[in-house]
Amino acid sequence: MGRKRKRPAYGAVIYFGVIFALGSYFTFASVQGDYGLFRRIQIEAETAELIRQRDALAAQVAEMRNKTRRLSDEFLDLDLLDEQARDVLGLLRSDEIVLR
Repeated sequence: MGRKRKRPAYGAVIYFGVIFALGSYFTFASVQGDYGLFRRIQIEAETAELIRQRDALAAQVAEMRNKTRRLSDEFLDLDLLDEQARDVLGLLRSDEIVLR
């Protein structure tokens, strides 16, 4: 009686190789893919920056609305009108001295 030769289990090696390759691919995609963790962190940082910019613009709009209201016909702020006339038109009072 001879010894039976045992064939190597190529099927199991191929099966586990494919499973390992798929697992590696999906792990890589979940970390660095278009919808992965790194992209999510980048999007959250961009969102925070855009929110900061939005808040700064909202403050500028509120300031401009206040100035517009102060120069309107219903509520005229003479100090603001004087400041704007000096800046835009370059007007001076007769008792002022200009230093350059």
